[in-house]
Amino acid sequence: MMKKAVVAGHICLDVIPAVDHHFDLIPGRLYEVGSPTLATGGAVSNTGLSMHILGTPVTLMGKIGDDSFGNSVKDIIRRRADGMDKGMTVVPGEVTSYTMVINIPGIDRIFLHCPGANASYVASDINWDLVKEADLFHFGYPAFMAGTYANEGRELISMYRHAKELGLTTSMDPGMPDVKGPAGKVNWKKLLSEVLPFVDVFMPSSDELLYMLCPERFGEGDNLSVQDLEKLGAELIDMGAAVAAIKLGKRGMYIRSAADNRISQMGHARPADITAWANREMLFPIFKERVFKGATGAGDASIGGFLCALLRGLSMEEAGLFAGAVGACNVEAPDSLSGVQSWDATQARIAAGWEKIHLDIAADGWTLDSQSVWVGPCRH
Repeated sequence: MMKKAVVAGHICLDVIPAVDHHFDLIPGRLYEVGSPTLATGGAVSNTGLSMHILGTPVTLMGKIGDDSFGNSVKDIIRRRADGMDKGMTVVPGEVTSYTMVINIPGIDRIFLHCPGANASYVASDINWDLVKEADLFHFGYPAFMAGTYANEGRELISMYRHAKELGLTTSMDPGMPDVKGPAGKVNWKKLLSEVLPFVDVFMPSSDELLYMLCPERFGEGDNLSVQDLEKLGAELIDMGAAVAAIKLGKRGMYIRSAADNRISQMGHARPADITAWANREMLFPIFKERVFKGATGAGDASIGGFLCALLRGLSMEEAGLFAGAVGACNVEAPDSLSGVQSWDATQARIAAGWEKIHLDIAADGWTLDSQSVWVGPCRH
């Protein structure tokens, strides 16, 4: 029987106008764009539906209003699989979250985001009876959700503690705090130190992590050295995570794992071979996409790929490579889901010799293996 997942947290409606040429956004100007893509966005959709496409049984648990945007969100989810929205919380009078996603060729994405019902999401919005039926609990974007990080993260800590009490494997994608908003005033380092003992797989982007642990270095995520990654990975493991995976965008993904006693505590979806997953450190390449259409949801899709591989019992190296492959599929479409292919189709592309692009690094103890994965010296 296939292992099941619950993906909870942030969900919104993405409105993505087609943009086929570069322009600078200047106040007072009008810019003609193409037809819009309407899609669900946020971690619940991007990660959860990616896992569904990859063949994992998944239940989605977001919070929406009873407005037209909320109805659109439910319709999109139901078109993927009837009944997949059974874990959604619908609140009369609430505004459903939405995002304008501006993909201008040649520059990074621009987001205009309304948090809506996500702001009031708390542990009681989770359907724990459905969670009990699953093997893995993933929560995405607490940094966008005021109810989860208020009071020093009391609600976030509560939900992860409860998920672990139920025996599940847990994972988290923190999201990027709005540095000038309420989330920018949170002591994220303290919050992480209290929640990570209950988080088995922690998967931030490099800049998300820098803002939370080393805010003075925020913005340097694209330029982190191997030595920087080693220190950050070790800090996350010391805080209590079993597996720390740092998303590096075009530079791939860095993964560090804890000792075997912590890996053995990972819950229902823990690896079968504890020793093979323990005390590992790897830097994974990216796969060359056929055509780049947009990076919306690419990090979320790669997380979905990694979690599906974990649920299917793959090795850490196989899981990291599969995560990169799913992320590469994602960027071949302008929205967050159209590019993601099935498990078999993605594996077939890898097996066919899909070209990888890896970093050339010079660091003591690191070696390049036959799969273009850098293997580090982490062994305690």
